[in-house]
Amino acid sequence: MRKFITVLAASLLSLAAFAQGQLVTWSSQVDKGEGDLYTVVFTGKVASGYHTYTLTDEFSATEILDLAVQGGELVGEPYEVGTPIEETDEFGDLVKHYYDEIVIAQDVKSSGSAVISGTIFTNACTGGACKAEYYDFEVQVGSAAPAEKEKTAFPWGLILQAILWGFAMLLTPCVFPMVPMTVSFFLKGSESVAQGRFKAGMYGLFIVLLYTLPIALLIVITRIVGGESVTADIFNWIATHWLPNILFFVIFMVFAASFFGAFEITLPQSLVNKSDKGSDKKGLAGVFFMALTLVLVSFSCTGPIVGNVLIQATSSNGAWWIPIVTMLAFSVAFALPFTLLAFFPSLLKDLKRSGGGWLNTVKVVMGFIEVALGFKFLSMADQTYHWGLLDREIYLAIWIVVFALLGFYLLGKLKFAHDDDVPHISVTRLSLAIVVFSFVVYMVPGMWGAPLSGLSGYLPPISTQDYVVSAGSSAHATVSDAPAQTAEKKYDFLHLPHNLDGYFDLEDALAAAKKSGKPVFVDVTGHACVNCREMEQRVWSDPAALDILRNEFVICALYVDDKHKLPEEDWVTDAETGKVYKDLGRVNSYIAREKFNVNAQPNYVLLSPDGEILVPTHSYDLSVENFIKFLKSGIAANN
Repeated sequence: MRKFITVLAASLLSLAAFAQGQLVTWSSQVDKGEGDLYTVVFTGKVASGYHTYTLTDEFSATEILDLAVQGGELVGEPYEVGTPIEETDEFGDLVKHYYDEIVIAQDVKSSGSAVISGTIFTNACTGGACKAEYYDFEVQVGSAAPAEKEKTAFPWGLILQAILWGFAMLLTPCVFPMVPMTVSFFLKGSESVAQGRFKAGMYGLFIVLLYTLPIALLIVITRIVGGESVTADIFNWIATHWLPNILFFVIFMVFAASFFGAFEITLPQSLVNKSDKGSDKKGLAGVFFMALTLVLVSFSCTGPIVGNVLIQATSSNGAWWIPIVTMLAFSVAFALPFTLLAFFPSLLKDLKRSGGGWLNTVKVVMGFIEVALGFKFLSMADQTYHWGLLDREIYLAIWIVVFALLGFYLLGKLKFAHDDDVPHISVTRLSLAIVVFSFVVYMVPGMWGAPLSGLSGYLPPISTQDYVVSAGSSAHATVSDAPAQTAEKKYDFLHLPHNLDGYFDLEDALAAAKKSGKPVFVDVTGHACVNCREMEQRVWSDPAALDILRNEFVICALYVDDKHKLPEEDWVTDAETGKVYKDLGRVNSYIAREKFNVNAQPNYVLLSPDGEILVPTHSYDLSVENFIKFLKSGIAANN
């Protein structure tokens, strides 16, 4: 007892002296054993002059608190790796201390992916004075978590899309005529073949830089000046505010009209002429201006595509670097044909002369795609501001008509001003028409409420649809005929998918959870979140998952991009920046960051009725099995 009181008193007296930082700094690694066995090794570096204690010390033992594993099982107890130093303390007792380093291990068994979490408690002592420290950890064990794989897959999908668009731009009437002109420029303007190829390579590099650097500088500067939250705010504003979305919608419609031949969109000729004049300069300066000329001349074709690529990337939720990488992928694909043709000029013989009817066909097809994509922007503004302009069936009707017209165009049944006569259609056009009409047939059942899971990320929520055929019968009912939600809640203009009952305010949800004893399922989501809609239609809709959500949880959806203005009593002030958040989306975004350390959508957090996080959060993962395991782990942790 005397030893305990002495150590405790010394710890209290010296607390201020140890406020300079952690005296034991921890790191972790995972070692693979035989079969499904893994060993998680925690290494603590002890500050010079200090020591810490073993796991079995009588008074000041190092401990692992709240040790838990999701997706596996713990094998045995934590154990020490290494030998402590035995010495006599000031009371004459033989004790064991670790100086410089303490290593603790825990064995885990997992057949796939698991997460081990907990808190390491240590006492760092010197001369009888001690400082208690805590280290929270969450370590991935086994193969990469499915959620991480899905996160990786999503950026790769955007990158692949950007690459395909980059290659497709070569076939447009704005770009194709530049191919022989630019290649000729490099070959004739060089003293040797090697020099011509060097300039061709630099030409491709300059094209890439002209497309990529502006967006990269914008992102980097905002992160340096205002931090990650400012960059996230900019992306959120671009993806969800009515002004950029309406602007992009109008731009897409104007460009589509241009692609259909109504008029020609070009940049001011004076700007193009100045750039073209600069290309007469010798050396790399001329190469740069030639690249700038290409970027400017091709603007009328590449502009809307670049905008679409960037908007999808900036709404990718949480990864600030994705817009840079996707624009890099687009520009590399766009520049690559020019570089290759400059290296191998004989390939020019295989290219058809520009101005042919096939080029105009490509342009018209892109016009139809522009119309369909443009309505996605209008839909984003409509959802975040609750205008009620584009319900799901109206949106689907527009897409069905647009792609049906595209199919008829490919079959030669529609003709635009600059099209050549089509006495017969090619096998290529017939194949494309079959694909397009198949897509139209796939969308038609959506007019009566079919989920259309493949398009779930691009359509308005099914809760906006007025007419839905009842599952399993020929009878039909409207959404309003569905059982009414019973919860008294704020923001009743918001709705949960699959007619689930729930809340849109965290405090209301926690109050309901305390009455029922159920855990809270927090859905950090957004109107503009493509992945959120996919999760709802492809994972939540599973009967087993839906049954658990409906009966075992109090559900709370936090829309982080909703523009609903809050009354002053509901405003929230950021403790760090002093900003006052006055709309529902920014308040929810702040709650997600501060309470759950979440800055992306979708993310799912399971809370106890007291608001404590029960298990590690779950994010975008299209595995129904993993989602159900996540839900069940939260139920078990709450019991």
